Amino acid sequence: MQVHRTVIDGVLQFVPTPDSDTHGFAIATFDATVAQRHGVDPSRFIQDSQSRSVRGVVRGLHGRLGAGESKLVRCAHGAMHDIVVDARPGSPTFGRVASFLLDDTDMRQLFIPAGCLHGFQALTDVVDTCYRIDTAHDPTEDVAVRFDDPDLAVRWPLPIGRMSPRDRAAGSWVDLCARLGVPAPEPACAVGW
Repeated sequence: MQVHRTVIDGVLQFVPTPDSDTHGFAIATFDATVAQRHGVDPSRFIQDSQSRSVRGVVRGLHGRLGAGESKLVRCAHGAMHDIVVDARPGSPTFGRVASFLLDDTDMRQLFIPAGCLHGFQALTDVVDTCYRIDTAHDPTEDVAVRFDDPDLAVRWPLPIGRMSPRDRAAGSWVDLCARLGVPAPEPACAVGW
């Protein structure tokens, strides 16, 4: 498994090497030794979760206050346009937006450190997203920023499909920065796949 740094400090791309033959493939979706070698403590993960979405659905941009939540995200079925926003005051990449293609072909995974916002859009008819999470959910720490926030300027590749009422009612990036006690940085170009 290869590991690559990304344009957001601490966000890592894990790139597995499938063992393919005429019957299909086998793949290690997580390797604790590789994770540890790249600064990800595998003993901290306490929960594996999965969601299913249909083409066009946007989920996010979600995050957590307090200690936050680190997660390892992968697309087990289909393809998704994955978005990460660095919302960690003091981070050298605070305010940066990056996009990634996660799919069931390349099987790349993203490690997203605590304090980042995360969201995605389903690009195929069915998308199964798997999360390995390091913190129990505390709804009082949930934060969200609108999918169409003008300061973040996320470019979604498909027309926006279904979305939860919570995501439609999410606040702005400027509001979140005020809540974090920091000024919003100047908008930067999103970097993506």
